[in-house]
Amino acid sequence: MTANNYANLLEELNRYEEAKELVRNTMPVARRVLGESHEITLRMRSIYATALRRDPNATLDDLREAVTTYEETERTSRRVLGGAHPTTTGIEKCLGEARAVLRARETLPMSA
Repeated sequence: MTANNYANLLEELNRYEEAKELVRNTMPVARRVLGESHEITLRMRSIYATALRRDPNATLDDLREAVTTYEETERTSRRVLGGAHPTTTGIEKCLGEARAVLRARETLPMSA
C-alpha cells in the first residue's frame, strides 16, 4: 500500500520515470502477495498506465502499452469490484483519455 501511495504521488508530481520504475519493481510483489485482482494491484497497474500516458517523452509504444494496461485492468476491476465502483469508473475515464491521446499521436503527420 505504501508503494502504491508513493507511486501515485510521484506520478502526480510529474516524476513519471520514477513512478514507472517503482511500480515495475513492486508489481510482482503485489501480484504474489495480494493477487492479480486485488484493488491495490489494480490501482498500481492504473498508476503505471497513467505515468506512461502522461509522460511527455512517451513513445507510441508507451501509449499503446498504457491503453492495453488500462483495458486489462478495467476488465478485471469491473469483474471483481463492479462497474459502479470508483476504482472501475476511474480506470474507465483514464482509458478513454489514453485512447484519445493515442489516436491524436497516431494521426500526427510525420516531421520531415
